[in-house]
Amino acid sequence: MKLLNVSGSPHVHSDESTKKIMWRVNLALVPALLVAIAYFGLNALLVSIVSVAACVLFQWLIEKFIMKQPTTNIWDGSAVITGLLLAFNVPATCEMVWIVAIGALVAIGIGKMSFGGLGKNPFNPALVGRVFMLISFPVQMTTWPVPAAKAFSFSADAVTGATPLGILKEGGAEALPQAWELIVGHMGGSMGEVSALAILIGAIYLLIRKVITWHIPVAFIGTAFLMSLICGACGMAPEGVNAGYYAVQQILMGGIMLGACFMATDMVTSPMSKSGQLIFGVGCGLLTIIIRNWGSYPEGVSFAILLMNAVTPLINRGFKPKRFAK
Repeated sequence: MKLLNVSGSPHVHSDESTKKIMWRVNLALVPALLVAIAYFGLNALLVSIVSVAACVLFQWLIEKFIMKQPTTNIWDGSAVITGLLLAFNVPATCEMVWIVAIGALVAIGIGKMSFGGLGKNPFNPALVGRVFMLISFPVQMTTWPVPAAKAFSFSADAVTGATPLGILKEGGAEALPQAWELIVGHMGGSMGEVSALAILIGAIYLLIRKVITWHIPVAFIGTAFLMSLICGACGMAPEGVNAGYYAVQQILMGGIMLGACFMATDMVTSPMSKSGQLIFGVGCGLLTIIIRNWGSYPEGVSFAILLMNAVTPLINRGFKPKRFAK
């Protein structure tokens, strides 16, 4: 009998690398960044630059002077992603410049490097920084600029207003944006939640490049939609708004699209198996709508994802990928 010699794994080789994946995610965030700049002016660009620069700087300082390890990891793009996502979760105002720098220190220092760096953090670093800022600076983090009256004018009005979720929370359905405004993003809110269309473009790119899979986004958005539909049918929708349109509003307003496509899909903090990812997405959707409808905050995406990040190890234990040849 002729014996076959099999070498050690891995048996499939690819030119993919962490660096390539990270920079593809950064590229996918560009459409949402451009829309934010178009609606909120150069303040959005300034906040983004400060956030990214602070994240990269703090990671370099921690690696060099505290962890005493090579600092080449700052160029892998992961700190840039954290910076962009952190900027996308804050208002585009000048007052946020120094606050977002503090948030970057918390995101990188506590949310990422305190656990050992890339690939070892149990929680999404950008959301750790965002929740810290929300608790520490509640006024600044809930003071939302109103987009310019003319889209793509590269200037924002020097006034503030409520977000659509805030209006809905207070029962002012008549002041909600129209459907097309919810899609293209001409409304108040944080930089990354204003345009569902721009986020969807980036998500499609990531799906095509196989950086993410459909499981978490579809489970997250689908569960949130179904839960909102049930809530709307049970009388929680504002007067004059049917349950179907109420569910659509819940998906297009706030951070569900950004969270489902870019933060919940973080490969480090989400489950490994496909079935586990579906469970993770369902949990995120349920918690988001529960917090929105029965919590004190109008938005619940950040808290929902962080809570499910904490459950990820249990999901991985219960839903393990099938072993080869078993």
